[in-house]
Amino acid sequence: MKRIGIINGPNLNLLGKREPEIYGKETFEVFLEKLKESYPDCEIKYYQSNIEGELLNKLHEWGFVMDGIILNAGGYTHTSVAIGDAVTSIDTPVIEVHLSNILNREEFRHVDHIARACKGTIMGFGMESYRLALTAFGC
Repeated sequence: MKRIGIINGPNLNLLGKREPEIYGKETFEVFLEKLKESYPDCEIKYYQSNIEGELLNKLHEWGFVMDGIILNAGGYTHTSVAIGDAVTSIDTPVIEVHLSNILNREEFRHVDHIARACKGTIMGFGMESYRLALTAFGC
């Protein structure tokens, strides 16, 4: 059984409430249960934090024991060299996901400090971005 970790960054705890026209009306917890039902042959673990250092710690913790990590670093994508360095430093492959197409949004969102270190990036498909990443990991 493959072990996949999903790490969500800042403000993603507000999915379903925050800007539903961009991010949708479903909470991540509800969507996560659907993912677990759809992929019974993969063990899916979930972690969310609004704090950059906690995201780094979770990458370090999971980065040597999981088969894959799906990372949505939220706004830290555009500001955190440290998260990009953490992804480079671990053994576990990481797929970066974004609910919206960050290249279709404000100019500052076009900077991505994480993509260079990832196996791939999936963006613009809403919550389905996570499902696409699970499929890419062979779940």
